[in-house]
Amino acid sequence: MPPKRKARGTTRNSRTSSSSSNKRFASEENMVKRNKKSAFEDNVMAMFSELAGGSEKFAIDMEGISKLCEQIDIDPESDVRVLVLLWKLGANDRPGEISKEEFLGGCTRLGVDSASKIQGLMPSLDLGFLDREEFKGFYKFCFQFQREGTHRTLDTGLVSALLDMLLKGGRIPSERLETFIEYLDTKCPNTRITLDQWTSFLEFAYEVEDLADYDEDGGAWPVLLDEYVEWMASKNK
Repeated sequence: MPPKRKARGTTRNSRTSSSSSNKRFASEENMVKRNKKSAFEDNVMAMFSELAGGSEKFAIDMEGISKLCEQIDIDPESDVRVLVLLWKLGANDRPGEISKEEFLGGCTRLGVDSASKIQGLMPSLDLGFLDREEFKGFYKFCFQFQREGTHRTLDTGLVSALLDMLLKGGRIPSERLETFIEYLDTKCPNTRITLDQWTSFLEFAYEVEDLADYDEDGGAWPVLLDEYVEWMASKNK
């Protein structure tokens, strides 16, 4: 008996059917993703509107940031994690606020669309999780975010408070931090600190372990640090 012939078109029809099913499933999957994305963005925009004081607003200001802190149960005056959160959200356009675009983009990157989800991030925002290079970026952000309007400097009192908040806990030697804050508060002739002076102090604290090794001429440090080292030398006599 001759072998049975395969019915023509069976394999082709099967492949066509399989391809159609795959396309249908892919289309349905894409639709689900689009719906999820739309729902996520709607939730973020609702949160923005609540914090900014209306959907027509362009940014969340310090009042709105304080409101968010209440919702996630942290103190905006003393908990450094609020600054880490704003840094990770990308609040870079203007000091003291986060724009609608920054807020949406930041929430999307972090995968959060509600205050409760932001609260769940809090343990991961501890400064100890930032390596040295990450911390440098965050440290610079803190200065920029605290500026007022078009001012490019910060009051020495605010700088002292920020340094204590950001650098205590072993990020730099405690003696260097404490004495520099003391110098700013009691002996520094400047009433305002520049961004260059701010960032230079961190580099100085990392690089100069012993003040006896400080090179005033070759280090190209700001005059502020020259004067601090001179003050320390006279203090230790």
